[in-house]
Amino acid sequence: MGRQNRSSSNAASEGKQHFSHLHILKLIVNPPESETLTCNACEQPNIGNKPFYGCNSCQYFLHENCFNAPRFLNHSSHPSHPLTLLPIPTYSSRSYTCKACGSAGSGFCFSCACCEFDIHLHCASCPSSILVDEHPHQLGLQFGSPYEDKSIDYVCDVCNVKMNKDDWLYYCADCDFGSHLQCAVTNPEVGVFPKQQRPVPNPNPVPNRNPNATLEMINAANEAHEQILAAQISAQIAARGREACLDLIGPSRRYSYY
Repeated sequence: MGRQNRSSSNAASEGKQHFSHLHILKLIVNPPESETLTCNACEQPNIGNKPFYGCNSCQYFLHENCFNAPRFLNHSSHPSHPLTLLPIPTYSSRSYTCKACGSAGSGFCFSCACCEFDIHLHCASCPSSILVDEHPHQLGLQFGSPYEDKSIDYVCDVCNVKMNKDDWLYYCADCDFGSHLQCAVTNPEVGVFPKQQRPVPNPNPVPNRNPNATLEMINAANEAHEQILAAQISAQIAARGREACLDLIGPSRRYSYY
């Protein structure tokens, strides 16, 4: 038992490797209250003293839940293709617009390169139903307008602001009560994801009627991969430059690690 405990302690002190960062990330213990660390994945602060992993030299941090997010995700909002977890947006703007909530993001995203479909980590883990104080019934997650006539305008029954008909919402069909994601989920957090797995080839594939479709998908995937590699190299160069500047100014900030 003694050897087992020591082994666990050593593993914690050595940290963990994450595919998004070259360096080992270590568990941060008691970060200074005067400094709020922001997760590079979900772009949310470390409020609530929840587990956080970090690389101090690069100022790169991940919530434990974000660290453990799956690399591939089958999500019912996009049933045609599996979603891939990307550490940085592959667009030239280095940002994306979340198809779920309509807001911009520059951190991790679940993405379908073929369809330019991108969603935040915390939007991908939104529960399928939820209760809010403003309504007595459970609200179900809807991936767009709940009406057959998609031209109908509607407002959020929580904040009374007109809703985007393409954004996800929580909705009670019996009462025609709808809510923005951000109004229903006031403290977004990466949590439980739908069941995920690596893409499995179809044993009975439908003949491809468009011979260029497969080639276009391969080229898109290769281009996205090259963009990721280029962005990672740029980020590494910038991080080393910041570290060199900090060394010239004075001792770098340090935290306590397990």
